Amino acid sequence: MSLRAGIDIQTRKLEALAPGGFFFALHIRFALPLLSHQTYPAAWTERYTEEAYALRDPVIAWGFSTTGRCRWSEIEIPDPFDIFGQARSFGMVYGFAVSCGPMKSRTIASASRADREFTDDEMAEFEQLIVQLHDITEPPTALSKAQVEALRCVAEGDRYAAAAAKLGISESALKARLASARSTLLARTTTEAVQRARDYRLL
Repeated sequence: MSLRAGIDIQTRKLEALAPGGFFFALHIRFALPLLSHQTYPAAWTERYTEEAYALRDPVIAWGFSTTGRCRWSEIEIPDPFDIFGQARSFGMVYGFAVSCGPMKSRTIASASRADREFTDDEMAEFEQLIVQLHDITEPPTALSKAQVEALRCVAEGDRYAAAAAKLGISESALKARLASARSTLLARTTTEAVQRARDYRLL
């Protein structure tokens, strides 16, 4: 099974546990996650993004202050923008947060529902899935020589044909190396793979 397929399976399990929607941000580094996903109502997501609530969200603040899990109703961090109150108007009445991993590569997640508080068992199952996602998406500590060479050519501005000629391989072989690098770095595009490789000091 590919890593992407494993992530998709875990994500579907999380969705089944969170009838009001959920989000996760895996391995947050330099204020950006390696991978993120959310299923909250679209109108809420639009407001949250427009108002830059991620900078003010008690859930995010809690996630960076500790690890473990906690119901929204038990988070004591101030909420001056009434983010929890606004979320309730979108059906996100009850929820909890999960945080794991070291500060330099923190994973934060949250889930919601409209009808009742989550049980301890439901929260534990959700947390276990998030920890598994965190573990299987651990950023790489090294790339293969072939991956580094291919990414470096692209980073230096070479087109595929020129990069392949420089490396003495076919263009299809170059594309295969770049695809392998994207997969290793969980990047959707080669440009994103180059940036992540630089961020992780792998180039």
